[in-house]
Amino acid sequence: MRTIAVLAVAALALAACGSDDDSTGDDVATTDDSVAANAATAAGTEECPPEEGAAEQTRSFDSAPSNCLVDGATYEAVVSTNKGEFTAALDPGSAPEATNNFVFLARNQYFDDTVCHRIIPDFVVQCGDPTATGTGGPGYTIVDEPPAPGQYQIGSLAMAKTAAPDSAGSQFFIITGAQGTSLPPDYALFGQVTAGFDDTVVAMEAAGTAGAGTPTEPIEIQSIRIVQT
Repeated sequence: MRTIAVLAVAALALAACGSDDDSTGDDVATTDDSVAANAATAAGTEECPPEEGAAEQTRSFDSAPSNCLVDGATYEAVVSTNKGEFTAALDPGSAPEATNNFVFLARNQYFDDTVCHRIIPDFVVQCGDPTATGTGGPGYTIVDEPPAPGQYQIGSLAMAKTAAPDSAGSQFFIITGAQGTSLPPDYALFGQVTAGFDDTVVAMEAAGTAGAGTPTEPIEIQSIRIVQT
C-alpha cells in the first residue's frame, strides 16, 4: 500500500499517506506494491480531458496522462467534502508530473465520491483511493519528483507511494501536523491548501485514529474542481 514515511514515523510504519496504501504505522506515503508492480512509469499517452472536466467518470487507464498543463497557467483545486470545502494551489513548477497527474484525474472525476481511507492526527489525511482499501490506483504510476529537504508544511499536498521508485499513482495526502512536516523528502510536493484548512481539513482530521489511521466516520470527497487561469 502507499504510505508516508515520517522520520521516526517512517520507522514506526504509520503508513498514512500513500497512493496505494496497505501498510500500517508511521510511513504515511506508501501505496500497495501490488499496484505499482503492474503499472507503467513511461511517458503517458492518455488523452487529456477538457478543461471543464469530462462528462463521465473514469477510474481506470491504460497509460499515464499526456501533458495536460498549459505553460504559464495557474491551477487550483477546489475540493468539496462532507465536512466542507477547501482550496489548494497546485505547483506545476516544482512537481509538473504530479500536478499534471492530479489535474488529469480530477478532470476525469476520478476522485469524486471517494473516501479518505487513512487519517492520523498530527500527521496526514490520506485520500485518492476509490477502493478505500489503500491498494487502489488508476492503472499506471508516475515518476518521482522529490522536493528539497524541509519543504513540507502544514497543509501541503503530496503524492503517496510505495518504497519502490516511481510508484505514485492516485493516492495523495494532506499534511496536518508536525509528524507530517518532518517526513523525509520522498514524496512529490504538488500543492498547498490556501483556504479552508482550519474549517474543513481540521474537521476531516478529527475523524482520525492512531496506528492504522482508520477513520471513525466516513470522510468523503464529493468532488474536485480544477480552476485554471
